[in-house]
Amino acid sequence: MNAPAELPPLSLYLHFPWCVAKCPYCDFNSYSLSGELPAADYSAALLAELAAQPAALKQRPLQSVFLGGGTPSLFSPDVLNTILTAVRAQFVLADNCEITLEANPGALEHAAFGGYLEAGINRLSLGAQSFSDAMLQSLGRVHCSAETREAFAEARAAGFDNINLDLMYALPGQTVQQAVADVAAAIALQPEHISFYHLTLEPNTVFFARVPAGLPDADMAWEIQAAGAARLAAAGYQNYEVSAWGMPGRYSRHNLNYWTYGDYLGLGAGAHGKLSAADGIFREQRPAHPRAYLQQVAAGEPMSRSAVGAADAVFEFMLNGMRLRDGVTAAQFEQRTGLSAALLEPGLQAATERGLIDRSESGRMRPSPHGWRFLDDLQGIFLPPAEKAAG
Repeated sequence: MNAPAELPPLSLYLHFPWCVAKCPYCDFNSYSLSGELPAADYSAALLAELAAQPAALKQRPLQSVFLGGGTPSLFSPDVLNTILTAVRAQFVLADNCEITLEANPGALEHAAFGGYLEAGINRLSLGAQSFSDAMLQSLGRVHCSAETREAFAEARAAGFDNINLDLMYALPGQTVQQAVADVAAAIALQPEHISFYHLTLEPNTVFFARVPAGLPDADMAWEIQAAGAARLAAAGYQNYEVSAWGMPGRYSRHNLNYWTYGDYLGLGAGAHGKLSAADGIFREQRPAHPRAYLQQVAAGEPMSRSAVGAADAVFEFMLNGMRLRDGVTAAQFEQRTGLSAALLEPGLQAATERGLIDRSESGRMRPSPHGWRFLDDLQGIFLPPAEKAAG
């Protein structure tokens, strides 16, 4: 069984599965809220899961905590403070631990920002998606652009100095000029970080079943991406990951841990985790539906757990590492997986022959400009043989 000789950094992810409304493009484990939010029952389940974690895991410093969803900002600062107080009491937090809250501008009370800051949250991620009200309506969003600007201003006034804005592009009927206008509107607010990512049609979503009219084709989407990238770079943002742009020193530490194949404990309905131990690397998964999750926690039943084999570790490492502009190294692969870097060679040779990857004498592997544009092709080269055959 492959296992890293030295345990990698550890992060904590807490999932909150409810939204005001389910967006037609969203394939996350989220559910439209009908009736009262079961905040007490759900937070009790998270507290029980935190308490049940092994002592050895709790002794590993948490580099970051991420409250995602769904819409975590539906939960009050008091509820989140109770949960984070338990995290601090039971786990070791690294110095300057990054604690992020996802928030939708149309699903929070702006006066609560100060309460979230007092609870220990030090980074916000606001789901702006677009600054065009017409585009927001086509995406099924529950907020308007004015609410995004208001929420951002309220967060700044409350004291948040580390804010991410999510922006989507290649939207139905969107032109290059409209997409760049969205980027310009985001830059004008001066967030520390901007996520600029492509709308994709995921299975089991409304948009997948009923494709919206006017989606930009691949060439126009690339033109939009390039134009948006130029505007972001000119404003001083650094494109350290395929869809992530940060000011120097303001990269998302939580996501960087994912992309460099660090460990993460995932708690909450549908949450996934990846944890390393002396006897291997393991994946954990919680039941997706909140009701099933609450029942399983109440019954004290063990969560789903499976070992990560060598072929899967190769794919997962390269799937994540090739998202990074600077890529990853062969030494990192061996450190994080406990496997020989020789296992990468068949895929690296194939990617090199197709001009998708650049390699240095030091062992660094990064997407070439061609690989950056055709990232799915690059990542697909490292799929386990069984999955390639099935595909």
